[in-house]
Amino acid sequence: MTDQMSRRRLLRSLLLGGAGTGLMNEMSIANERLAASPAPAGQPQGTCVLLPQSIEGPYYFDPKQVRVDITEGRPGYPLRLVLKVIEYGPCTPVASARVDVWHADALGVYSGYSGQGDGRNVSSAGKTYLRGTQISDADGQVVFSSIYPGWYPGRTPHIHVKVFLDQKTLVTSQIYFPDALSARIYKANDPYVERPSPDTSNNTDYFYRSGVKEGGGIVLAVEESPQSVTASLVLSVVRS
Repeated sequence: MTDQMSRRRLLRSLLLGGAGTGLMNEMSIANERLAASPAPAGQPQGTCVLLPQSIEGPYYFDPKQVRVDITEGRPGYPLRLVLKVIEYGPCTPVASARVDVWHADALGVYSGYSGQGDGRNVSSAGKTYLRGTQISDADGQVVFSSIYPGWYPGRTPHIHVKVFLDQKTLVTSQIYFPDALSARIYKANDPYVERPSPDTSNNTDYFYRSGVKEGGGIVLAVEESPQSVTASLVLSVVRS
């Protein structure tokens, strides 16, 4: 009962204005998708590898949208993102945690900011695409429907993630994709083919290399189907 009440309080703090009904419908859809979700395979079962902190970056803001589908019609290769929040140490699921994700679109542009693109002349001010929030279920899981992120100068493809509990930030991090997968998607699919060759790989990305002292950043486990990718990861966090 305490967990349920805490979950409701957190949801009420996110559901602002008259948008609450629509957001709750999104949560209902999320619960249905979670029921069919495979367990994330990013880390071996029974082990906890602490998710490393990373820079938030210049493009974060909270659009206050609890939703599964964060695409807002943005074109790109379909991506299903499955994350599971666990507590470092006991390796137990963390329920009612707020998980925020945000990332660039297929051409490497974030929503909500100007001065982007290869020529620093692209503006997406006022847009909220490819950003969203989910609340972890009893198994610690959340699911997002998105598109495969594009690259922008100086960075390897990645997704930003924040995990909150009781309005306290537990971790801010960045999670990554296998280089070979990015190369295949960029060379064979619109609109990535406009910019098929990233100028930075995982091994040459500063933030990837600084993510973990040994082995680099945290790479998502991926499962490919003919027309989409499912990417999953266990997010091990410290409650304190």
